Amino acid sequence: MREAAAGSLPVIMALGTTQTIAWASSYYLPAILAAPIARDLSLEPTHVFGALSGGLVIAGLLGPRVGHAIDTFGGRGLLAISNLVFASGLLLLSLAGGLIALIAAWIVLGIAMGMGLYEAAFATLTRIYGTAARRSITGITLIAGFASTVGWPISTWLDFELGWRATCQIWALIHIGLALPLNFCLPRATPHANIGPAQTQADTRSGQNETFAMVVLAYMFAASGFVSSGLSALLPTILVHLGATPAAALLAGTLVGPAQVGARIVEAGWLARYHPLLSARLATLMNPVGVAVLALGGPVLAPLFAIFYGAGNGIITIARGTLPLALFGPEGFGKRVGLISLPARATGALAPLAVGLMVEHIGASALWLSALASLSAFIALLLLRPARAT
Repeated sequence: MREAAAGSLPVIMALGTTQTIAWASSYYLPAILAAPIARDLSLEPTHVFGALSGGLVIAGLLGPRVGHAIDTFGGRGLLAISNLVFASGLLLLSLAGGLIALIAAWIVLGIAMGMGLYEAAFATLTRIYGTAARRSITGITLIAGFASTVGWPISTWLDFELGWRATCQIWALIHIGLALPLNFCLPRATPHANIGPAQTQADTRSGQNETFAMVVLAYMFAASGFVSSGLSALLPTILVHLGATPAAALLAGTLVGPAQVGARIVEAGWLARYHPLLSARLATLMNPVGVAVLALGGPVLAPLFAIFYGAGNGIITIARGTLPLALFGPEGFGKRVGLISLPARATGALAPLAVGLMVEHIGASALWLSALASLSAFIALLLLRPARAT
């Protein structure tokens, strides 16, 4: 077991780095470049975010096919190809002269996100390590959890010095010059080498219907994804509505990232001894607890709320890989994760607009609705049960 862990370290470092690049140059890019792109193309920033939402929908629709391909052939080649697609989309974006070209670029980037973000990375690790992939999945999320922390300053500096078009082009070069070689150096998945008798038993030994369990997981991740995407986009605005000063709201927002990483460290250490269901259930309770603390203590406790919220997000990201692996085993993992993630992609794409409208009409009360969504995800997880000991 120690040898396997040691052998996986280079893989974790490589995939963690490529995932950081992939997230920073796609999902997190509009947060910095939406305004200059919109200004240059005589559009509204909402057009850029709308194009991102469309890309996320495309990524979700591709998920099951990408997962099935990784189940069959392994993820090494597909992740390497995703870097070429990312680079193509970024180059197209850098050449955009209007709305049609902007949409076309994000269609290509949506294909790249479907091929190259977390779900594909998790499936690749599972294809290599089987049921032993949990620690590796946690490891890459620890590294890629800093995607916005690294990506936003880089994009901001490049935009200031060179402009948004050159920023996109440099990210494209990073995909070709760094991410592509790293992904191409991943181990090849040997046919069925990671699927043993003990691994194929999974948690369906409990007698729980697999389709039912997949539906429950899909709902849980959809509800959690709605909360995560909606609050991540609008958290400072919501806290200002609650009465926090803009500076305090911004400070609270900066705590989300460190809280995510801190929670992942706890998951990799103490919580790794327990079934992933425990981690996921605790994670879905973090946002409701944070909202309750905020309601009782007022805006002065906004930083504490951000820590609870960020901690829950951090563990749920890991659960997207570890929970299906524990419940269903490694065989067919990629396709299952792709199917389970479909509703979450849709809710994640719609959440910023929906939460924005809620904030506009009911202000900080939108936090209570987010808490109810998280509680519903917790209740859904109570319907699932781990395997019986054999």
